[in-house]
Amino acid sequence: MSSTPGRAVRRALTAIVPVTALLTLAACGSDTTPAAGTSQAAAPGSPGLTAARAALKTFSERPASIPVTQPVGKKIPKGKEIDFILCGVQSCKDLADFFTEAADELGWKVKQIATQGTPESVQAAYEQALRDKPDAVIASGFPRAVYAKQLARLKAADIPVIQSNADDVVGDGISLLKNGPKEVGVQGEMLASWVVSDSGAEANTVYFDLPAYTILKPVKDSFAAKYEEWCDGCALDNVDVPITAVGKDMPDRVVSYLRSHPKVTHVVFSLGLLNVGVPAALKTAGLTGKHLVVNVGDAQNYQYIQSGLSDGAMALNSHETAWLQADALARHFTGRSMDVDQQAELPNMLVTKDNLPSADGDFPIVEGYQAQFKALWGLS
Repeated sequence: MSSTPGRAVRRALTAIVPVTALLTLAACGSDTTPAAGTSQAAAPGSPGLTAARAALKTFSERPASIPVTQPVGKKIPKGKEIDFILCGVQSCKDLADFFTEAADELGWKVKQIATQGTPESVQAAYEQALRDKPDAVIASGFPRAVYAKQLARLKAADIPVIQSNADDVVGDGISLLKNGPKEVGVQGEMLASWVVSDSGAEANTVYFDLPAYTILKPVKDSFAAKYEEWCDGCALDNVDVPITAVGKDMPDRVVSYLRSHPKVTHVVFSLGLLNVGVPAALKTAGLTGKHLVVNVGDAQNYQYIQSGLSDGAMALNSHETAWLQADALARHFTGRSMDVDQQAELPNMLVTKDNLPSADGDFPIVEGYQAQFKALWGLS
């Protein structure tokens, strides 16, 4: 049956999702949208296929530069103290560690405050931050409603709060937000460009989604829009997955679906953790010829790609996000605006076996990103 290594699942629970959604939605039934009719394959030279391949070419290129080029221009003060509130899963710890590396370069001290991802533990962490009175607070994934009271007090104390990978907006206490709803839509476009290109605009696709994670809705919407635009007449089915399936029977759900929908050629997952254990389950079930791609890759999915068990993944920008957060605070501490960082477009990349930088873990998208940021800080 399905193989769902516990460690892989824990690492796959990425910071892009609001962790507290696990508690607010204990169970959600599968909600399947009827597939489109029989696929009317596009001609090899169709405008849609040409556009998809052009987009994929761009998305597959590894960016060479960080998204900020303006130097801070002033001496950055040392000795700042930052509280980084963890979300309870490994990817958030990774993000905090990447930020700590940047902070070390700037002579700042970072205190990582653990949580279990529950509302009570998140609120307790923010209460700890209020007692610490740090120079700034950073967190990832938590919806504002969970810590609204503490956020108001931090705002009153003039302590900036930086968020990433959250369904939120800047303002009213949030000084910087990266990978918010307006930024993640491109991820769906990236996935669609691969599916349409890989299939020659003849795909029959199922999209497995976690509706509890509202930050993923723009990804699903943009995938559907671009898929329809580029793959005219291609079938698309949407399957909503309940939280209870994560780390448990997700591979069995995929096997069951594909057995009852044998014409499906491409399987898309809105989050990498949904694919954990799926390749082994498909092999055991004798289901071959299916092409798998995930949003927000992780070490397990990169290993799948390297081994030829999965086909592609959208690689998230955790390293660059963490160092950009440090850049924003560097500007804040010198009396400058964070706008240059808020407006910066973080890099993303669509990886396949042909361009996978590494299967050893979470890799930076921009090689040499540290040196580029340090140059902006006057440290090179």
